[in-house]
Amino acid sequence: MSHDHDHPHDNELDPMTARVRALETILTQKGLVDPAAIDAIVDTYENKVGPRNGAHVVAKAWSEPAFADWLRKDATAAIASLGYTGRQGEHMQVVFNTAETHNLVVCTLCSCYPWSVLGLPPVWYKSPPYRSRAVIDPRGVLAEFGLTLPQDRQIRVWDSTAELRYLVVPERPDGTEGWPEERLMRLVTRDSMIGTGLALAAEAT
Repeated sequence: MSHDHDHPHDNELDPMTARVRALETILTQKGLVDPAAIDAIVDTYENKVGPRNGAHVVAKAWSEPAFADWLRKDATAAIASLGYTGRQGEHMQVVFNTAETHNLVVCTLCSCYPWSVLGLPPVWYKSPPYRSRAVIDPRGVLAEFGLTLPQDRQIRVWDSTAELRYLVVPERPDGTEGWPEERLMRLVTRDSMIGTGLALAAEAT
């Protein structure tokens, strides 16, 4: 019997993807989930929430001093003005890195995280070692991420809660004067908005 056809078999998928697909198929066949609803959820997290939203906030803050001031005074409203609202993004505070101070965000109790601007949290953000050591030894934790800061740079750790979540605005890279927001956004990484990294250098684009 010939099997020369183009669609992929589930056994060609990695085990986790195959398991998810099988579960989705069973639930759909039983009428317990609507495929259109699943597609809408996937689209939301792929295209409507995620680090790109946060990068837009940062690039606008770099480009427009008035917007940066608004972020300092009322981050929730300023971010919502760009259309980024929703789950775990209702109560926001933005902190700005400077030559004197570097900000680092952690959630010591669980994994509170601003989904509307950063998407789903990375696995390490939820891990007990990060949640405990970021407070006790932030400089050591940053070094493990490949970020070694000058000894005279103060590191301030912010503890996210269910009532308040944080977004870091990294320092604007040198050589980006006059850049449009779209180009600036490419320099902003998820880790730089948590504080475990820096924005990319201008040469990276």
